[in-house]
Amino acid sequence: MNDISKSYRIHDLEKSERPRERMANLGPQALNSAELIAILLRVGVKGENAVQVGHRLLQEFDGLAGLHRASIDEVQNVHGIGFAKAVTLKAAIELGRRLSITSPDERPTIGSPSDVANLVQFEMSSLEEEHLRVLLLNTRNQVLDVVEVYQGSINSSVVRVGEIFTPAVRRKCASIIVVHNHPSGDPTPSSEDIAVTHAMIEAGKLLDIEILDHIVIGQGAYISLKEKGLAFKT
Repeated sequence: MNDISKSYRIHDLEKSERPRERMANLGPQALNSAELIAILLRVGVKGENAVQVGHRLLQEFDGLAGLHRASIDEVQNVHGIGFAKAVTLKAAIELGRRLSITSPDERPTIGSPSDVANLVQFEMSSLEEEHLRVLLLNTRNQVLDVVEVYQGSINSSVVRVGEIFTPAVRRKCASIIVVHNHPSGDPTPSSEDIAVTHAMIEAGKLLDIEILDHIVIGQGAYISLKEKGLAFKT
């Protein structure tokens, strides 16, 4: 792999060391992030091959999470990227985000707060505003869908509790999990978070739809209100 950093052109590499050939022979899991990005970029720039541009892009945005948070304008302004490549990269990231809930045979099963975090944290920790989403679950606690209900400040004066349950009623779900992010990066639940959760739990009893948990997503961390005994009766 050291040859990649020394070579200016992908075609100068041994065929077995080129990213596309390595992916075909070994599978995508064998490639590092810069190599996967290189496949999307296809070509580099003068003095840098596509893998080197991929490395520089990751350094520019402090890894994949930063690249995900960046806007298309920010990505396309990086030397060697441009509009078409920026859109391609953002589209690939979005496809990856959607993949986990698209196949009925591979729906994730929720057994703990960490399962919820693994499903949504990568994307939601990068959002610049508060978003409230609802995980719709079937009777086996498999995720049928993740529905966004609110964007903006999440508080009791804004959130209409009935709207939280509308997707679940339509899909005839027995239970849901509520999740929202704190753009500050600190997942500590606010008094408003607790008040909204309590109201949702009481409404769920009337509708016979159980709220299994309310997860607050921060930067690299999350908090389960149920685990903390906040609003939920233990």
